[in-house]
Amino acid sequence: MKINRGAIIKSVEQAFLRNDLPDFQPGDTVRVDYKVTEGARTRVQGFEGVVIAMNNRGTGKSFTVRKVAFNEGVERIFPFNTPLIDKVTVLERGKVRRAKLYYLRKLRGKAAKIKADRGRMAKATANAKAK
Repeated sequence: MKINRGAIIKSVEQAFLRNDLPDFQPGDTVRVDYKVTEGARTRVQGFEGVVIAMNNRGTGKSFTVRKVAFNEGVERIFPFNTPLIDKVTVLERGKVRRAKLYYLRKLRGKAAKIKADRGRMAKATANAKAK
């Protein structure tokens, strides 16, 4: 009898998967509220920026958020299924034609601005009202 290790791993991982995060794509501006532990205290810290990449590999799924702070680009990779993410808020939906937006690293100022996707924004508000 052969043991299916993949099925066993998948069944164990099912308990840790999250489905409470909103639907977002690369190009969207999001605010990630992340739990930070400093000593004995835990607080929630916000990280607001543009999603430049999403890696969709099962439970190892993650997304990269980029922001510019004090004229320095800062990127942070967040795993989807971590309990440290308090919530993700989609602030603006972006209209892009690529899955990975690494070209934004070279751009500065207005050149790095992403156009808003009004159609997806309207659809998201209609879905929120319907719920």
